[in-house]
Amino acid sequence: MVTLKTKEEIAIMREGGRRHAAIMRELVKLVQPGVFTRDLDAAAVRLIAEFDKNPKTGKPEGDKSALLNFKPHGAQRPYPASICVSVNEEVVHGIPTEGNRELQEGDIVSLDFSLVHRGLFTDMAVTVPVGEIEPKLAELIETTKKALLAGIKAAKGGKHIVDIATAIERVGRGAKGPSGGKGYGIVEELVGHGVGYGVHEDPYVPNYISGVAGGKGKGELLKPGMTIAVEPMFNLGDKDVFIDTDGYTIFTADGLPSAHFEHTILITKGDAEILTA
Repeated sequence: MVTLKTKEEIAIMREGGRRHAAIMRELVKLVQPGVFTRDLDAAAVRLIAEFDKNPKTGKPEGDKSALLNFKPHGAQRPYPASICVSVNEEVVHGIPTEGNRELQEGDIVSLDFSLVHRGLFTDMAVTVPVGEIEPKLAELIETTKKALLAGIKAAKGGKHIVDIATAIERVGRGAKGPSGGKGYGIVEELVGHGVGYGVHEDPYVPNYISGVAGGKGKGELLKPGMTIAVEPMFNLGDKDVFIDTDGYTIFTADGLPSAHFEHTILITKGDAEILTA
């Protein structure tokens, strides 16, 4: 069921989103060659605690990662880390505390986590370079970020989910892609979603038009008070992905790199407000 948040709940999510973005900015600074994924997870835990201060009293309010021990529908076990760290061919949901991958010059890495602030959830992801990267990877990152912003721009009150999907797909299909013209592989198995009372809520927010009621519908009407996570995932190669035996990490089927960006937004009567800006 799609929910509309109250003014009080929006205020809480706005503050949570502000903290969330501040934490993510600090995490991004730590991404460099020689850093291990486990170190990034530990840093996230530390940073969540550091930024958990009431603006008036300075006292902690119990902020935490929503991912640690979260068990999505169909999962065989709870997620065993506080953030997702996905490197190169790992699309999303890479487990930083298992395998403990060392970041190398030229890698690209997605950082993704959901924050709980006073019982309400925000979700955010960024993809960043590790040192100097190939131009084609820089273009992949930049295009995926552009698609996120295009999707957010389309998310106006009175529009529909299909308008977000159309904007995102247009950017992905219009990019040069690895072969110079066909665009990037737009992941179909994973989509954006509602967020607020939990990590995942209705509605689903696909990144491609045919994902909205088989391409024949408009999807949910965007109403002021809705809070959704918009999150395009573009592959350098084709769209196909598979899930690892760890039950969480999603890989590109062809082994080529992938990029992922995400913001939590508030639907208004006009332009959407980015809560995790």
